[in-house]
Amino acid sequence: MQEQLSILIQAQYPLIYLNTPEEERAERAIATISQIKPVRRMFTWTMMQGLVEYGQTSGAQHNSLSPEAALASIMRADHKEPAIYIFKDLHPFLNQAGTVRSLRDAVANFKGTQKTIILMSPIQVIPVELEKEIVVLDFPLPDMKAIEEVLDQQLGQVRTKKVSAETREKLVRATLGLTQDEAEKVYRKAQVTNGKLTEEEVDIVLSEKQQLIRRNGILEYIEDEEDLDAVGGLEELKHWLQQRSNAFSQRARNYGLPQPKGMLILGVPGCGKSLIAKTTARLWSLPLIRLDMGRVYDGSTVGKSEANLRNALKVAESISPMILFIDELDKAFAGGAGSADSDGGTSSRIFGTFLTWMQEKKSPVFVMATANRIEKLPGEFLRKGRFDELFFVDLPNGEERRDIFKIHLCKRRPDVEKLERFDFEQLSKVSDGFSGAEIEQAVIAAMYEAFAQDREFTQLDIISAVKSTTPLSRTMTEQVAALRDWARMRARPAATSVAEYQRMEF
Repeated sequence: MQEQLSILIQAQYPLIYLNTPEEERAERAIATISQIKPVRRMFTWTMMQGLVEYGQTSGAQHNSLSPEAALASIMRADHKEPAIYIFKDLHPFLNQAGTVRSLRDAVANFKGTQKTIILMSPIQVIPVELEKEIVVLDFPLPDMKAIEEVLDQQLGQVRTKKVSAETREKLVRATLGLTQDEAEKVYRKAQVTNGKLTEEEVDIVLSEKQQLIRRNGILEYIEDEEDLDAVGGLEELKHWLQQRSNAFSQRARNYGLPQPKGMLILGVPGCGKSLIAKTTARLWSLPLIRLDMGRVYDGSTVGKSEANLRNALKVAESISPMILFIDELDKAFAGGAGSADSDGGTSSRIFGTFLTWMQEKKSPVFVMATANRIEKLPGEFLRKGRFDELFFVDLPNGEERRDIFKIHLCKRRPDVEKLERFDFEQLSKVSDGFSGAEIEQAVIAAMYEAFAQDREFTQLDIISAVKSTTPLSRTMTEQVAALRDWARMRARPAATSVAEYQRMEF
């Protein structure tokens, strides 16, 4: 980005919008560019200090606190003298006609000169009047080299013993996505907490990323407490995930493998789709971040919803590699391709923004999405290349139901000997047509029944709870059958037994 900014300044672009929250680091980069011949004087403007030459703490130009006065002042300056003017946080003034008119006058005044105005702000606000005049650049977060310099500086200050190359890489990678100031603070926090900076402090560094996600408001950090053993059946899907457990490593890149894009898991509700996402994060040792599409939509300002999504995706990319989890994709983007009549086209624009990002993203963000109603999902999501694979999760078969019963009973009765009193074959037969979630609720209902009577729950309690429950496969037979018909020729079975998958009947 610094090279691109340098080219624009040397090419005499009069107005540049630099989108960044890191003022100091961006100023240092611009100061370096200003020394390229012809050397340019550099000035900064804030609404509190007015126009001040860079590096000076005083000496503001007279009566330059207002943007209009500052712009008038720089237009009166010697046109032959090369200069860069940085206006910080001018975005609140860009809805005022006077400020916009002054900027347009300055742009016209600066054409053909070595003068450039840079609007520096963490928020992108561009009036329609300036769209043809301005160039927008995003100042990137620190890369690995910059973070390594921050780590070296902190290690030098605490005079800790030399850390291994592997530990350095883990500490640096854990910090990617933070600003330079945030990286400095989190390294100091780790050092103050444990008096050292080693591999053990990676968790402290990662906690700062959780704060970054919480501040975003649209993304949610999900703790991964379960592993793949907590999922009954779905062996084909598990095998696919295990094969890609090192997909984001440098070894995979050296082998020639591309970074995986994502996967879409569709199927009957309650059959473990969301659980698979949570267990994948632990298997791959990556953070799992949920994108809440409900929080993206904001009707208060035109374009606010699209900006929310872009900002959320930018945060996701900044903390990659990671897994971006979108639960019930069919509800999030239902009707997105044609929403002009219902919401003025907001859903359609959100849908287009997300599709474009999925197609063009280069960062290692693995999109893991789930869906229940495939007919509500826009067809653009399902074409080849959007996701690496499309899996269908059906109701569990007899063997899988036995595994699910064992998993939930082991959670609540870790003592293995106590499980001998259960006949899992019988439990599997009476629960035919039940989803994994319905089996779990039957076990919980049986436990509540026995708990109320102050006794241990039994096989009969579970059978009674199962028989008193009407599973979704019976209340929504037509929808489940339609989903199976659609998936039979279009999706990959998540279960090992292809023959049973193809049979797909109750």
